[in-house]
Amino acid sequence: MHIGNIIHEVMEQQGRTVTWLAHEYGCSRVNMYKIFDKQSIDTQSLLRISVILGYDFFAHYERELQARLDSKE
Repeated sequence: MHIGNIIHEVMEQQGRTVTWLAHEYGCSRVNMYKIFDKQSIDTQSLLRISVILGYDFFAHYERELQARLDSKE
């Protein structure tokens, strides 16, 4: 799972721009692109982005955790 790609996809699905998301998050466009490049980000940042976009990104981790637990059985 690559959370940066998922954030970028959700942003685009909502018709939002990188400029808008960077402004709402409080960073530059360059830094927002760096977030999109990350495979993982800290939970506080993910929480802020979840609130800004109104989307539960943590659900992706929950599904991945469940799949990994299921595969151990």
